[in-house]
Formats: sequence, C-alpha cells, structure tokens
Amino acid sequence: MASLLAKAKDFVADKATTIPKPEGSVTDVDLKDVNRDSVEYLAKVSVTNPYSHSIPIGEISFTFHSAGREIGKGKIPDPGSLKANGMTALDFPMVVPYSILFNLARDVGVDWDIDYELQIGLTIDLPVVGEFTIPISSKGEIKLPTFKDFF
Repeated sequence: MASLLAKAKDFVADKATTIPKPEGSVTDVDLKDVNRDSVEYLAKVSVTNPYSHSIPIGEISFTFHSAGREIGKGKIPDPGSLKANGMTALDFPMVVPYSILFNLARDVGVDWDIDYELQIGLTIDLPVVGEFTIPISSKGEIKLPTFKDFF
C-alpha cells in the first residue's frame, strides 16, 4: 500500500512540474523622476500567461543592487492581474536616495552610469499548484541624471 501511495505521489509531482507556468522578463529600466532627495526609476516587466483565465497577482517584491550593494528594495501589494492567454506589461517605480548614489561613485566612474542587477519576485496564486513566485532578474546599466535633468 505504501508503494502505491509513493507511486501516486511521484506521478502527481511529475505532472505538476510539466504544467505550464507564467514567465516574465524585464524589458526596460528607465529614469522616471528626479527630485531633491532621490532618483526614481521605472522598471518595466513583461509577463506571459499561458492560461485561458486571468490570474491575480498577490505581490511584486524587488531588490535593486549595484556594485554588490542593495540600493533599493520594496514590495507592491495587489498590483492587478495577468491577462488570459497573453502578455501583461507591469510598470513599477523604484526610489533610490541620493545618499546611496553618492556612495556608488566608484561604479559611476567616467561613463556616468550605474551597473545594476534587478531581482523581482512576482507572487501569484495558481489553482492546483498554489502560491507560486515567478523569479525574474536582469542586469544592465542606468544613466544617472545630469544637471540638464533638473532644469
């Protein structure tokens, strides 16, 4: 009897791994706003949903790293839903205080940009599978604002 239950459990686990799941990628990270205390960047994420019904997103969590240091972190609760059988574009802001940017002066160097790594966790609740976090990560460069951006 125990071997039958073990076989059934293995069968279900095998089938659960082959179930298509939503996938995502970072499409862009751009400067959104510049103010006296911080710089706000806008991350654009594209997520495809293979299912014929929309899926509610429970939370978006992210960490923003540069030069091996965390420069931004946040959570966005209940940002909406993934469209059925299609691609959903998600935009979310990331605020980075100037005090952190000044500490990254070595990375800024001559080209006036920041090399970054963005790690995103998109938490959704799939029927049958349960709560599932889609890991999304991206590396790239962001140009820092110049005096022209202030005026």
